[in-house]
Amino acid sequence: MRSNIKRAVAAVLAIVMAAAMPGIAWAEDEMTFEETLQASYDVVPETNNIGGWPQGPLVYGNSAIVMDMNSGAILYEKKAYDRHYPASITKLLTALVALENSELDDEVYFSEDSVSFLEYGDASIGMTPGEILSMNDALYGMLLASANEVSYAIAESVGKLMGGGYDTFIQEMNTRSEELGCTGSHWMNANGLHNEQHYTTAHDMALIASAVYQFEEFRTVVQTLNYTIGATNLVGETRTFQQNHKMLWEGGYYYYEYCTGGKTGYTDQSRTTLVTTADNGELQLAAVLLQDDGNVYTDTRAMFDYAFANFSKVLLKDQAKAEGVSSYADENAYVVLPSGIDFSALENEITITDEKDAAGKVTYYYKGQNVGSADVTLTAEYVKEQTGYDSALHISKNEQESVPKEASWLSLIVKVLIGVGAAIVLAFIILYAVIRYKLAKRRKQRLARARRRRSRARMRPEPPSRRSSRHYAQRRRRNEWES
Repeated sequence: MRSNIKRAVAAVLAIVMAAAMPGIAWAEDEMTFEETLQASYDVVPETNNIGGWPQGPLVYGNSAIVMDMNSGAILYEKKAYDRHYPASITKLLTALVALENSELDDEVYFSEDSVSFLEYGDASIGMTPGEILSMNDALYGMLLASANEVSYAIAESVGKLMGGGYDTFIQEMNTRSEELGCTGSHWMNANGLHNEQHYTTAHDMALIASAVYQFEEFRTVVQTLNYTIGATNLVGETRTFQQNHKMLWEGGYYYYEYCTGGKTGYTDQSRTTLVTTADNGELQLAAVLLQDDGNVYTDTRAMFDYAFANFSKVLLKDQAKAEGVSSYADENAYVVLPSGIDFSALENEITITDEKDAAGKVTYYYKGQNVGSADVTLTAEYVKEQTGYDSALHISKNEQESVPKEASWLSLIVKVLIGVGAAIVLAFIILYAVIRYKLAKRRKQRLARARRRRSRARMRPEPPSRRSSRHYAQRRRRNEWES
């Protein structure tokens, strides 16, 4: 009897515990999420540990960075080299490769492959196989609406322009990424849909954002709030979509006056990702957040406010050149320094990019932190000292080789001018001769007419009124004699 009662009690307890488990598990998950979120927020950015560096804000994103898009200076950094899934901010690199390898009026063709991979919930503007868009319209569809099929079609179409196809484009994404200095990225697709081998870092995304931002076409697209694609070759209706980046919508809760565009991203694996660009009239910055859970806009604003309030440009032309630097490729090159830090406190590192042309790059650091770099021309002595190569001989040879070309051009110009001058002189001589001939001919004609008039005048008798008085006297005497 007792054993039966025990079994009954055990059964009831088991049922009660089983019923309670989902709630308990949910509570543990919620607590784990909150703890994870707080743990991420509590991570101090590395830049806060630099002596004399302004203290930056804490953010919820697992990785974050603020970079000056012209000099490459890193103003804020939190685990910026950790790898994460990028989601749709991948499309910034897709846009860069597309803009570098196509024209805005090129056709983007939607194949079956560009549409068939879509799953329920994937961002799309409803393109169908066989449709054609201009590259310009396609960029709006990809960057504003984040349409995944448009990203695929752009990659496939541009890949064909490059002599291959979709895979060619993906390969170029990886190549271009490496050329920009990205060291923690690998790209498997053009849209950012989840793939275990598709990842990046906050630092790499800042480099990519800085590169694509140099295209005016890109800046125009990402600042647009609404865009309409007209009827296509297959669909008669228009498609209208809106900007997804909330910091661009004036009057909205997250509006930021200095925001100039960016790209949003989200997958279950990547969580929220965000790239944002901003310009306050002095600095042009890119802010990147990876693996953030819904706080990307407040985090981004905090980072921008910090950067604009604490940093300013220092023109390199106004400072002493680094040893080995002859001149700057851009006379307006600059570094970005925190308030209160003098240029003399910086260290520099020179990289020779082309020893023959004595070309290089100088990067400045403050206590190991990158504060900006610039392309430079190096002295021949420095290049020879570092590499053993005498760039002065190469430059001199190039100059000597260029002299005959310049001389030949000068000689050609002189010959042309002489020829033109001779033609003008000859024309004047001919014109002068023609005028002299015509004047002489007219003079002869006038003289001939004058001679004829005189000859006719001698042949006519003089009128009475013009006869002499002697004539009349003779006539009177003759009349008197006859009478």
